[in-house]
Amino acid sequence: MAFTARYISDGRYLDYTAPSDIAAGDVIVAGELVGVAVQPIPAGRMDGLCVEGVVDFAKATGNGTAIVAGAKVYWDAGNKVATASDGGGANKCIGKTGFSGAGNDDATVRVRFHPL
Repeated sequence: MAFTARYISDGRYLDYTAPSDIAAGDVIVAGELVGVAVQPIPAGRMDGLCVEGVVDFAKATGNGTAIVAGAKVYWDAGNKVATASDGGGANKCIGKTGFSGAGNDDATVRVRFHPL
């Protein structure tokens, strides 16, 4: 009988072949999946993108940009920032903030990154 499933890894990293050079910290969106490059990945090379963990994401600053504790957080790929808005479905969910959230003046937001 053929196997019905085979364990591969704990799933915190997924293989990704870079179509162009990727810098450490770049956020990659593929359909509904979002990953973060932990290290530089040269074009054509396969490496793992982080898809789970605790990650600080860039966030816009100014009035109305705060993200409260425990809120869902989305990746706005066009502006390359995390936001509390799903953008009408255009922004992809990346997880939830921690217990502290992020204020209007904070340039980053800490997220329990789990974009599934």
